[in-house]
Amino acid sequence: MLLNKRNKYKGISDEKLVHRYKTKPSMQIIGEFYKRYGHLVFGASMKFMKNKFDAEDITMSVFEALPEKIVKHDIRNFKPWLYQVTKNQCLMILRKTGRLTTEVSKHLQSEDQLQNKIVKENQLNILEEEIRTLNEEQKSCIELFYLEQKSYQEISNILKLDIKKVKSSIQNGKRNLKIKLEGRNEFK
Repeated sequence: MLLNKRNKYKGISDEKLVHRYKTKPSMQIIGEFYKRYGHLVFGASMKFMKNKFDAEDITMSVFEALPEKIVKHDIRNFKPWLYQVTKNQCLMILRKTGRLTTEVSKHLQSEDQLQNKIVKENQLNILEEEIRTLNEEQKSCIELFYLEQKSYQEISNILKLDIKKVKSSIQNGKRNLKIKLEGRNEFK
């Protein structure tokens, strides 16, 4: 019977589980999050604490506090959010114990820079996907103007279009992209 209940969450996304927990709290959902991410929380804790026992304690405290935190916060991407919760817990303990070193601080800065690069790369990939969904004229004008940095006149000559049509296609393409991207979590 227990196996059946654990498997019922198998194909459900993290975000849907968060929503489900907010509407009907269940320790089985917290257990599912532990099953999915317990090892990652432990690994992140080890990276900061450099001590197995401290990392185990932090892992348990993160998952003990999870029910309250899920209800309190608006979580769009669970895994990065959980990592941030873990990181904050580690930093709080390192500060309290006076073990926050410049080495850890530098590591955090480089990690934040890497995370920002990953987010930007993800956004660029999504933007490229969405550009491909525009009509051919808008797609060509947007790519030539923004990606190849061609002028209106150059685009007009390449595509054999009137300059007003080029400007209109770029403006309409930008508006259509904005509409398509507004609903995406990656751009909030």
